[in-house]
Amino acid sequence: MTRLLLATNSETAQDGSGYDEVFLWNDSSRSSFTGSLEPSLSALGPIGEVNSDFVRVALGVFAADRSVRRKGRGADWNARDLHLTVQIADPGRWQTKSQELTELISFLTGDRWSLDFVAAPASIVTPLPVDDASFVQTVLLSGGADSAAGALYSALQLQPGETQALVSHFSSTAISPFQKSLADSIAQLAPRQTSIHFQVNLNRGSKRLDRTNFRNEPSSRSRSLLFLALGLAVASRTSSPLLIPENGFASLNPPLGPERRGALSTRTTHPRFLHDLEKLLAALGAHSRIENPFQNLTKGQMFALIADQTNADTASRYLSATNSCSHTDAHYEGAPPGSSCGVCFGCIVRRAAFKAAGLKDRTTYLSEDPDGSYKDFVQKKSIEAAVADFCQDEVKPRTVMAMSLSANYRASDALDLCRRGAAELREYIQ
Repeated sequence: MTRLLLATNSETAQDGSGYDEVFLWNDSSRSSFTGSLEPSLSALGPIGEVNSDFVRVALGVFAADRSVRRKGRGADWNARDLHLTVQIADPGRWQTKSQELTELISFLTGDRWSLDFVAAPASIVTPLPVDDASFVQTVLLSGGADSAAGALYSALQLQPGETQALVSHFSSTAISPFQKSLADSIAQLAPRQTSIHFQVNLNRGSKRLDRTNFRNEPSSRSRSLLFLALGLAVASRTSSPLLIPENGFASLNPPLGPERRGALSTRTTHPRFLHDLEKLLAALGAHSRIENPFQNLTKGQMFALIADQTNADTASRYLSATNSCSHTDAHYEGAPPGSSCGVCFGCIVRRAAFKAAGLKDRTTYLSEDPDGSYKDFVQKKSIEAAVADFCQDEVKPRTVMAMSLSANYRASDALDLCRRGAAELREYIQ
């Protein structure tokens, strides 16, 4: 078992006895994290204590996930044993729900987690001045196609005088321009509506407190948990619902084969995860209103919805300006920052969605490079064969029964959605 600590004061972090890895999050130059956001979350405005604590927990999980390497491959999904201790404002409150939270995080990352909570020193922080508009909804804007579609669609549904908040998180600087550009495009395409954009840069740095290098695990399946926690923190300011736009097919995360737990690297929008997390956070007294307005749609249907709300050319250009690629390491091969490989699951579903919606895909994919400059990288990343195998036969009921659906999600609905999603993939890849 690997023991890890997220501390918010230097004394606790410097002691660090009994821990294999220690992360310090504060405003000092010794902080283990990059970006300007501090534990008080003052840059986001006045945030309640429980939601602030949830951000700390999510950041601790993310840092631990990134810092402990997985070994081997196979059906066990490289499970690790991780014991995380987090300094928070009210450890007693969270300790009562430690078991439920542990189960949720284990479901999310495929590991075996245990959690402890200890008291953080009290701090008095004056929130930075922020726009006090009473936004009626908060939308996650990652820079991907689904969140872009959701943010634009929700903006177009606002009534006169209403405002929404957009929340973006980035750890890779290559993603930041996509997010800013999309926020600007939404303002242009929905000029009568107002969107306030909160963009947060928060990532684990490269150096430990002793200035040696952290280990790096590239999968980071918990990254989106931190994104969700930041979104709920902003939404808590006005008790508005947090909209997590994700096509329902990807949310269900169907396995591409018997040796795979799922097609994607995260389960953060899985219906069971969202249902159980909302219930848990409500029991803790946190703001917890979470909605996925596209839970019953495929990605192609989402794209078609944006075309209906605008027009085919506008939808094509807007959605092509997003990034759906699962890989952020193409720049090591000399590719431009933010490049799309074209052959990972995210890219394949995206390409299938453009085709299903009848929209021109203007994305530049490394797999289509005329000079073959990225041939080795593309071959290494490609899961086209696995997707083709998945699409060869119709999705069976037994596949859905293995998806760990929540009690309020009918298996028949999941089966219908998976078959629609698989049909889009089949039409593209075969």
